[in-house]
Amino acid sequence: MRRLTDFLTGRATSWIVLVVTLLAAGAVFALGSGTDSETGPGAGLPDSAESVRVSQAQEGLPSADSTSAILVYSNGGDELSAPELTAITAASANLAGLSSEGFVPPPTVSDDGSTALVIVPLDVEEDVAIQTERADELRALANTDLPNGLSALLTGPEGFTVDITAVFAGADFTLLLTTVIVVAILLIVTYRSPWLWLVPLIVIGIADGIAGIVATRVAAAIGITLDASTTGILSVLVFGAGTNYALLLIARYRDELRTHEDRRAAMSTALRGAGPAVLASGSTVVLSLLTLLFAQLTGNRALGIACATGIVIAMLFALVVLPAALVLFGRGLFWPYIPRFGSADPSAKGVWARLGARVARRPLAVAAIGVMILGGLSVGVTQLRTGLAQTEVFISEPESVRGQNLIAESFAAGSGSPTTVIVNSAFADEAVDVASAVPGVDAATIGESDGTITEISVVLAAAAETEEAFDTVRALRADLGALDGADALVGGSDAQALDVSTATLADQNLVIPLILALVFLVLMILLRSLLAPLLLLFTVVASYFASLGLSWVLFRTVFDFPAMDTNVVLLSFLFLVALGVDYNIFLVTRANEEAKLVGTRAGMIRALSATGGVITSAGILLAAVFAVLGVLPLITLTQIGIIVCVGVLLDTLLVRTVIVPALAFISGDGFWWPRKLMPRS
Repeated sequence: MRRLTDFLTGRATSWIVLVVTLLAAGAVFALGSGTDSETGPGAGLPDSAESVRVSQAQEGLPSADSTSAILVYSNGGDELSAPELTAITAASANLAGLSSEGFVPPPTVSDDGSTALVIVPLDVEEDVAIQTERADELRALANTDLPNGLSALLTGPEGFTVDITAVFAGADFTLLLTTVIVVAILLIVTYRSPWLWLVPLIVIGIADGIAGIVATRVAAAIGITLDASTTGILSVLVFGAGTNYALLLIARYRDELRTHEDRRAAMSTALRGAGPAVLASGSTVVLSLLTLLFAQLTGNRALGIACATGIVIAMLFALVVLPAALVLFGRGLFWPYIPRFGSADPSAKGVWARLGARVARRPLAVAAIGVMILGGLSVGVTQLRTGLAQTEVFISEPESVRGQNLIAESFAAGSGSPTTVIVNSAFADEAVDVASAVPGVDAATIGESDGTITEISVVLAAAAETEEAFDTVRALRADLGALDGADALVGGSDAQALDVSTATLADQNLVIPLILALVFLVLMILLRSLLAPLLLLFTVVASYFASLGLSWVLFRTVFDFPAMDTNVVLLSFLFLVALGVDYNIFLVTRANEEAKLVGTRAGMIRALSATGGVITSAGILLAAVFAVLGVLPLITLTQIGIIVCVGVLLDTLLVRTVIVPALAFISGDGFWWPRKLMPRS
């Protein structure tokens, strides 16, 4: 390994590394991601899901590849007047040019006369830009020449799709800009240098740009398309993890500059010291992310392959490019706090050394109090509610939600997103009777047929994607499934949401144990121990439940979120466990190194004093970076950002700082069991 680190930091060879990197980066940027259009987030269900089978069956019907936009006309709650109804009819005629069928059915007026619906048949459009342009045209035509006080809101499948994709319009730039600003500020605060922060920021920024392109192409090679939500999370993760690795390396480099007169020799030694910890922690994150490839939902698999690719690139840049870049500059890069050759390490008698000594005096009491705090925070998990309705996924209320709420006030709440039933044509009438008798069904009518199968449109009384709607879908599937020979299938947006929820739970039950097993295996190989990995895994899992419980309290009391999105539990667990164990790896690998010289107790104090500052800085930075996800007005990303932010802060300020050292002090040399601690000769 020495030859490699000397090559990366050599006077001539470091330039070779940088030139090759710049040429390779230029080639990647010139090649591009291979895609010119954006796609919005999709359901990503497997073909075996019943709602997907309904969609596949619909491909043989005359209206295959069609969707619809629903325009809701209202004057604020009063009964629509005759001139207003005339204007709505005229507006419907104007919309015919956008209809996939060349005409628009006449408006449907609610029983109380306060609301009118105009349903516009449309062709399915995957390209976000074209879809958004069409939606703007629909809104403009629908609101042309209307009387004062009367307006139209776009909702239904098309409206919700456009509003969801609008959340991610420019999301990459917004997230990137906000992340860069946050990282820059925290690096300046951490290093208290006017220019040192620029080096890691530029290196990780280039890594982030390359990661987005490479991840898109890797995903495309296995048949997966990345949407804006995935690329946004990827950018946050690369910046967060990459900067963490950079902080660890630079801290070790600064330590070595005090014992080496030659800065290149200092960096070579720092690489050999910090490199294994970075590789171990990064590998843990990569392996944890790759467990998502076993998930049912395509979105989870896309996130796994994209983020794993990003972490690999972040590691390469932190361990190869950053050292070569840093050694180009002299010690003055650290000005005004320059680490002089032969100077004492201030951390040896700093706050972290004093904290470690205090924890060592009463480790049992400290560990007990720490575990009690985590347990108390975890109580909130018992009140956790998962599952957001279609109208609850946005932080701010977009047009489609306002339109759907108007529909729910004047029509059956499910009118905006009818459930679709496919049956063998001979059983169509019987299926309508059965569906109509299901509690929660407002109406069931026979639709299109190709002679073999028939489509039945079922309007639910419950609002879309609520638990009440899911109960009705389950009842429909059960009762229609009892019709022998009908081969009934229940689909539509509510059924799809139910299938997504079911698949998410299945992914959660499969992936979480896999992550735990992989993390334990990596720790066991790294530390050649059984007890230490078990204790570390316990602290990370306890920290996750504490962060989940505390976050849920914040969601209900501060943010007023009605529930937690179904996928948040899995993704926040993945990021917290994989990233949270990083800090334990940084601490314990250093403790292992020091323990060979002075024993476990003193070695842990030394490790805490040496890594305390940098790990705390890294944790605060990572927490802030994930909090950046809250800049997008979508509850799912905001919730992931908050949970990871809270969990990382707990990990760095309580678990790694207090609980892990206390457990090591309690265990003594047994912490490394069954390996015996062998003094370094």
